[in-house]
Amino acid sequence: MAQAAAAAAQAIKSQVKKLPELHGVVVSAGLMDKTVKVRVGGQKWNNYVKKFFDDPKQYLVHDPCNSLRLGDVVAIEPGWRTSKQKRHVVKYIIAPGSGVPIDQRPPIPTQEERLEEKAAKRYAKVYRRTLRKTAEKVESSLEVAERILRKGWREFEMRKGLIEQAEEKIREREAELAAKVAQ
Repeated sequence: MAQAAAAAAQAIKSQVKKLPELHGVVVSAGLMDKTVKVRVGGQKWNNYVKKFFDDPKQYLVHDPCNSLRLGDVVAIEPGWRTSKQKRHVVKYIIAPGSGVPIDQRPPIPTQEERLEEKAAKRYAKVYRRTLRKTAEKVESSLEVAERILRKGWREFEMRKGLIEQAEEKIREREAELAAKVAQ
């Protein structure tokens, strides 16, 4: 058990990577559960005018604890895909926007905590799957045993009937022979 836990911890440590960090402002929060929209600044080169123009990008970002509010300045990083559109995860809050102070909000989990939670969910899923498969195997083996038992019982009843018929014929023969001997 301790070896499995150590192996899981080692796997989690190997998954932790230094990912590029983007800074942006929360422009939409509270409309979707565990999701916020973050605008990240950027510039685009215009070759005709020969200068850079602002080209902000908006990302849907996973907020695991619903701790972000409108106007927060946050650091985000690419994470595993949580939905079709969400590919980034909140790393930490740089500066709070309007509303609730940071210390009164639910804490944002670190990358290690997120990986541990993901591993725990995956382990629970695999455990449920193995339980379900073993239960299905047991049920199928019970069904097979019941079929064999029913078939065996039918065969037993059939043979019992044949034996009774044979015994009856033997008694009739014995009665005929006894009648012939008596004459």
